[in-house]
Amino acid sequence: MTKTPTPVLILLLLVLLFIIAFASGTEVAMLSVNRYRIRHRAGQGMRSARLLERLIEQPDRWLGANLVILALASVAATTVVTLLALRTGHRVALPIMAALLAIFMIIFCELTPKIFSAVHAEGVALGSAYVYRVLLWVVGPLSAVANHIAQGFLSLFGVRRAQSTAQALSPDELRIVVAEASTLIPARHRQMLLSILDLERVSVDDIMIPRQEIAAIDISGSFEDVLERLRQNPHSRLPVYDGELDNLVGVLHVKRVAQEMARGTFTRERLIEIARSREPYFVPEGTSLTQQLSQFQRTRRRLAFVVNEYGDIAGLVTLEDLLEEIVGEFTSDPATVTHRDAHRDAAGNWLVNAGSTIRSLNRTLGWELPTLGPRTLNGLLLEKLETIPTPGTALRIGDYEFEILQIADNSIRTVRVRHMPQAGELASVS
Repeated sequence: MTKTPTPVLILLLLVLLFIIAFASGTEVAMLSVNRYRIRHRAGQGMRSARLLERLIEQPDRWLGANLVILALASVAATTVVTLLALRTGHRVALPIMAALLAIFMIIFCELTPKIFSAVHAEGVALGSAYVYRVLLWVVGPLSAVANHIAQGFLSLFGVRRAQSTAQALSPDELRIVVAEASTLIPARHRQMLLSILDLERVSVDDIMIPRQEIAAIDISGSFEDVLERLRQNPHSRLPVYDGELDNLVGVLHVKRVAQEMARGTFTRERLIEIARSREPYFVPEGTSLTQQLSQFQRTRRRLAFVVNEYGDIAGLVTLEDLLEEIVGEFTSDPATVTHRDAHRDAAGNWLVNAGSTIRSLNRTLGWELPTLGPRTLNGLLLEKLETIPTPGTALRIGDYEFEILQIADNSIRTVRVRHMPQAGELASVS
């Protein structure tokens, strides 16, 4: 090389610097490219995407080839610069050219290609896939030897190579991916996907209709009361009990009641017979919504009674309640979605059924009530007041002021809520 013409050495140096820049830039592109987008393109038949996908699945191979090329090119570039400096005959030529080479490599062979590749990772990675295929064939054996030596050295310190496994996203990681896909997925669809991911975290206790709010028919009363209850009922299915809700008879399908009424054969005995033909379905407290949805599908049921550890009925969960956790409140106009138990008064305040769950109020109305502790608004207010309040009692929780409007059966039924964002802890006024 000492007899190589100077123009050839300069040309060789430029080629080596280009190789260094290529190795540095493509390394960043290959490591930061969206592997799921590449997998999608590979599935569409894109040849370079299929090749890139195979490279990404074996990072040790292409990284080894990249490092071998980078190291060889860097050493060769330093040697060429040394020869060029010596040919000048000046004593300070070598340190000056070494400094210039270092500055040039940092700016144009490291920072510039890496920044460009980070911005255009997909295009750079796809374009370099064919080049890496050739590099693996050329320096593959040398790269393999280097990998084995490195692994042998690490084994001296107890470091073992982990078995390669498919890189799958955890639910939390997938939730971040969905949340950040704001420009690709409509907001409503994004919220539905996040709600599906949250089903495992939510139990039937969080969405069930509390025991005192369950619409049901007591057959121990007069038949006229039963008929009146049926006339006012908005539901397609009604639990039937005898005296106490825990003494369930069955579930009544209102469609069959209408058929019997049309025939003129509807009696108390026929009502009990119809109800007993559909036995009640029970689930324990704490059942996740993912599991409950699967059970609804398997048993072909639309409602289930939630029982506590003593076997007493704590509430009722329906398929509609579960689906609303995913798609939100059912309404004909998505722009007017509000909570079914919350309505605005003339002053713009909220009139809320205190039996509503805190989680559903927060999710639907955008409130920020505390969710650790009681599940219903009634339970939260009673916990804060530590007594059964009287109508007119007011208290503040965070940025919300609550006024008790109605009390029944030792529980709060209706409250008026004002949003008053201010700093400060809970304060109550009677």
